[in-house]
Amino acid sequence: MTDPLTPVGLSPQEAHELVHGNPRALLVDVRSTMEFLFVGHPLGAIHIPWMDEPDWTINPHFVTEVRKLLLGGVLCEGPEDCAPVVLICRSGKRSKEAGRALLEAGIRKVFNVNEGFEGDLDEHHHRSSKGGWRFHGLPWEQC
Repeated sequence: MTDPLTPVGLSPQEAHELVHGNPRALLVDVRSTMEFLFVGHPLGAIHIPWMDEPDWTINPHFVTEVRKLLLGGVLCEGPEDCAPVVLICRSGKRSKEAGRALLEAGIRKVFNVNEGFEGDLDEHHHRSSKGGWRFHGLPWEQC
């Protein structure tokens, strides 16, 4: 049985297909500002940090900022009527937490990119070599 307060997990490829196949879908990168700018981010992603430097505390405005993007979209007739929100972070952990906050706030169609942007660490403690958005060659950009 699925936990109703856990975002639906997607592979990077599934997330890319969902975002590009649905003009209402939002791809939200929840990483820190420095990660978003200097490590890179999925092409077209909107940046709303879940936690950010310098204090690394949870962003108290996260849910409000997502709601603004949805134009309030919390009230929808059924799950199929709601705009999908796809969240991504480095490896899928912070975005899962952020997704729980959105679901608790009543946003109904929330997804998490399980591998994140860079994926998990490999045996040499490197990222982007075992999984993640970049590893799978999906479109991204860097400032």
